[in-house]
Amino acid sequence: MLSKNETKYIQSLYHKKQRDALNLFIVEGVKGVDELLGSDFTVQKIIATNEWEHPMMQQWPVQRVTESQLQQVSGLQKAHQVLAIVEQKSVVAQPPAKSAITLVLDDIQDPGNMGTLIRIADWFGITQIIASEHSVELYNPKVIQSTMGSFIRVQVAYGSLEALLSQSTVPIYGALLEGGSIYQEPSIKEGVLIIGNESKGIQASLKSLITKPVSIPRVGGAESLNAGVAAGIILSHLIHKG
Repeated sequence: MLSKNETKYIQSLYHKKQRDALNLFIVEGVKGVDELLGSDFTVQKIIATNEWEHPMMQQWPVQRVTESQLQQVSGLQKAHQVLAIVEQKSVVAQPPAKSAITLVLDDIQDPGNMGTLIRIADWFGITQIIASEHSVELYNPKVIQSTMGSFIRVQVAYGSLEALLSQSTVPIYGALLEGGSIYQEPSIKEGVLIIGNESKGIQASLKSLITKPVSIPRVGGAESLNAGVAAGIILSHLIHKG
């Protein structure tokens, strides 16, 4: 049973100001929480219905609630058995690493796009994302939900892209309409891929830092591609296949 204060407390974590003040965030659903419990994130509390079970659930404080009570504090259209309150990680942005591929996100605004991009990075084995300071927050519940658990394996750091990329010692690829065909590029073992804002693309101050402008040749009549779709296509041609 959740008290009124507990209910308000959990509901407050759907607001960025409160998440930042308490350094907490929410993970919902069986799959997300199950993956979370196998990670190095610190779980503060679990709210779950009697349906939810986990082999190691005795290691965390679990508060049992009814389905209607869980729905009351859920951000989902239909709550799914369990919700976890988790401590945020503090990550300091570093220049792109050598011998690795880094995904750089320039002012991505849509939470669904951000979550999808994190999931795509995870699919291709990319463990580092650098996002601009004005990109949507990692711990936004819609971002976390869209990652389908990939936020656990992909480190997302926020910082000045211009400052960080100016220190890069690896090739910098940028998704630009005027770039060369991605299909002509060889696969790589290290480098940076910049994906720009959904409507404005890559900001002008970063374009001068791009050493490899690339594009996806258009065959049909669509004006543009979704940021996640573009990133997936480009990465599928850049990632080393050997």
